[in-house]
Formats: sequence, C-alpha cells, structure tokens
Amino acid sequence: MLNQNQTPLLDALKANAARPHAPFYTPGHKRGVGIAQPLADLLGTKIFRADLTELADLDNLFAPQGVIREAQQLAAEAFGASQTWFLVNGSTCGIEAAILATCGTGDKIILPRNVHSSAIAGLILSGAIPIFLNPEYDPVLDIAHSITPNAVESALQEHPDAKAVLTVYPTYYGVCGNLSAIAHITHQYNIPLLVDEAHGAHFAFHPEFPTPALAAGADLTVQSIHKVLGAITQASMLHVKGDRIDGDRISKALQLLQSTSPSYLLLASLDAARQQMALHGKMLMSRTLQLAEEARTRIGEIPGLSVLKMPRLGKSPGFVALDKTRLTVTVSGLGLTGFEADEILDDKFAVTAEFASLQHLTLIISLGNTPADIEQLVQGFTSLAKEYRRSNLTVKSHLWQDLFTTQCHALSYSPREAFFAVSEILPLIQTNKHICAEIVCPYPPGIPVLMPGEVITKSVLDYLQQIQAMGGLISGCADSSLRTLKVVKE
Repeated sequence: MLNQNQTPLLDALKANAARPHAPFYTPGHKRGVGIAQPLADLLGTKIFRADLTELADLDNLFAPQGVIREAQQLAAEAFGASQTWFLVNGSTCGIEAAILATCGTGDKIILPRNVHSSAIAGLILSGAIPIFLNPEYDPVLDIAHSITPNAVESALQEHPDAKAVLTVYPTYYGVCGNLSAIAHITHQYNIPLLVDEAHGAHFAFHPEFPTPALAAGADLTVQSIHKVLGAITQASMLHVKGDRIDGDRISKALQLLQSTSPSYLLLASLDAARQQMALHGKMLMSRTLQLAEEARTRIGEIPGLSVLKMPRLGKSPGFVALDKTRLTVTVSGLGLTGFEADEILDDKFAVTAEFASLQHLTLIISLGNTPADIEQLVQGFTSLAKEYRRSNLTVKSHLWQDLFTTQCHALSYSPREAFFAVSEILPLIQTNKHICAEIVCPYPPGIPVLMPGEVITKSVLDYLQQIQAMGGLISGCADSSLRTLKVVKE
C-alpha cells in the first residue's frame, strides 16, 4: 500500500515555484513577471510562478522517472488500476490513444453509435473500421442509453476478428449499462474492453455509485477528473488493468496526441485531486449524494417537471444503474424546450445547467456544490414552472429514434477515408444523399449526428436545423452557421 497522503508532483511544483532564481527557460512570462496586466488582475500573479516547464525536479510526462511517475502510481492504486497515465489534453486524447493502441488500419472495433466525437477522431487517426451498435433507446424521453450485452455478443459472433470493444459508461445522462456482462462476453474473444468513463471518475469512492469500470472488468478506462472531481479543466487520466493492453503502445500513442509542453498546473491538479479523493472521497461523495437526492426529490414534486429515474428491475438491459449525482429534468411538460428552459434559468434565476436538449436539462451535482446551490436550483425550477409555463410542447424530433432503433447504416467509406477524401462544400439543402466528410454534432453532449463516411439523410438535415432554430449549438463542422456542409466529392 502506498501512502495516499503524499502529493509528490504537487510538492515538487510548490518547491520550484518558491525557489528564488533567474529563469532562462520557457514559458516566456518568466514566472508571471511578463504576464499581461488584465490577466494578472483576473488571476493574480502567484499562479504563474507555478506555470513551469520540465525542470530537473519536475520529471518528464513522456518518460517519467521521478515525481510524475510517483504521482501516477499513487493514482493507479487509488482508482484500482495496474497503470495510470496523466492526460493534459483531456479525455479526448485518452479515447484516441485507446483506439490507436488496439487498432490499426482496417481493423474492426465494436462501439455504440452514441459515442463521443473523440471516438470518431480515434477512428480517423487509426484507420479502424467501426462496427456500430444501436444503444437501447427510450422513445418517450428521447434518450439513448447503453448498448446491451446481447448486442455485443451478436456483433462479436458476426465479427469475431474485431480487435476491441468500446462502450460509454456512464452516458452523459448518468445511465450505466451491464458492463460486467459486456466485459465477460468481450473477454471470451480475448480482446480488450475499452471504456469511455469520462463522467464516472467518482464511482470508485462511494458504494452507492455504479460499479467502477475497472472493477466491472474493463481493461482500459478514460476518466475526466476535471468533470466531476477537483482537477483543473482538461486534466484527465487513462487507466489500464490486466495484460490485454500493451502499455508501451499507450505511451507511444499519447506521445503523438499530447502536447510536448504539458501544463504542470494541470498535472499537479491531478495529483491533488487524487489525494483529496483517496483521503476524503467517501465523505465528500456522501455529502454530494445528499445534495443530489434533495434536488431530485424536490424538483420531482414540481408540477410539470419530472426527473430521470431507474426503470423497474430487469425492464431495461441498457439501463441497470444510475449515477445519482447526475440530474436530468424533463421540462417539456411545461410547454418549453430544454433550450428555452436553459436560457430562462440562466438569465432570470442565475442557474446554469450542464447542457440542454429538446425535452430536457441535465445538471451535474458534484463535490463543489453547496446547499445554497441546491436551494437556488430548486427555487429556479419552481419559478420556471409557475411563471413561464405554456401549452404542452408539440415539437419533437424523431432523429434519435431513427438512429438508435433502426438498422445501423453501413458506412460508404471508412471515417478515415472520408475525412481525407477529396471533398467539396455544398449548400445544406443540396447535401441530401451525399457522403459526409466532417463531424457534425450538437454540443454538448458531443454525440455526432453525422460523421465522415455516413450518408446524409433528410431526417438528419431536418433535425440539425431544428436544433439550431431552437438555440442549440452545432459543432464540429467547418461552417458553424450550418448553411453548408463538407461532402465527399463525387
């Protein structure tokens, strides 16, 4: 057992920030002396004394032998991994590295259609061929859940040469599928199970949470420590357990994907967040769960509103557990779209959600929230229901139903081929039945509606325009106004 009280990287950074010396190395602001005054006014100058580079005492992220190595070993123990890598380019680079480390050009990988755009980027970079599975879909709530064990088993029977299975656990809504069953099936084919656990870094620290991915049998998991724990934005971790993943390939992939000038502020925040959770995680998560339960109960009692709950036992194989700190509120009963409710809550009641969709608002309740936050949240929803209620909402989309309940369309090109193919830009109205050459997705949650290689359909175009008209943000495509799309030139 390692001493989880230690923070080797944080301590080394603190010592170097305090050491008087003449700096003749990057960054150019020289420990804050050259920082622009408006930025110094916002953040102060102390933080910039710790904005350091790979000095002798601070180790090297790509060949760690000192304090970074020690910090990663402490993190591996705390999160239940065999080996852990710190990520300064977010979980995005971790997902990309996972695919690059397990798949090459032409190799098959099984994954859900509702993956994050980073997985599509991994397909483009690796040249892997996706075998997409439809996740279980709730047509009433218009929410996609997890892929099911049966779907994974059927896909592996049809594609026994697949090199890996990747799944999302939990989804952006906090929904978890039967990961242990998926792991058991995957391992029968002696291939690794990769998990996008970006929103589940807290699962290891309280028994009321869903089973952590590694404990459920995952071979590799990527976690955004900044999303739900106490690290700085962009700071994440990649964990591996067992021997199905080649650690050297992970390291080499990350060398391609991460900055060669990593931020030690981000790295040190990972060290500090790990220590905080290892020492105080259960207490912090107990308090967080109490706040979340209060919000869930009180908001669920407001007329016109409902909250996402666990289905009856055994009813939904793609929804077997729920992260209770993730709160999804259905607002369509007020005659409002999620986008309208989001804008009203933010502008009128100073309550800001994580993301909005056509019928819902989703909120993250974490260790940083307070009882005052919960009270403001409940009062905001109470006022929303009383003051802004309209007739029932009639505008609904069927795109997710089209994507997640019908046969997954085979790609006309692999994502890599389409991304690098000769392309042209066409007016949106002329792109129907063309092959997409870019990633197009409402963000958040960053689930691509179109990806390179897919055939563009009228239902997709209608959905994107509807999302945009209602105030949603379309990301990934070159033309953010959505007047044009990039397609493979015929």
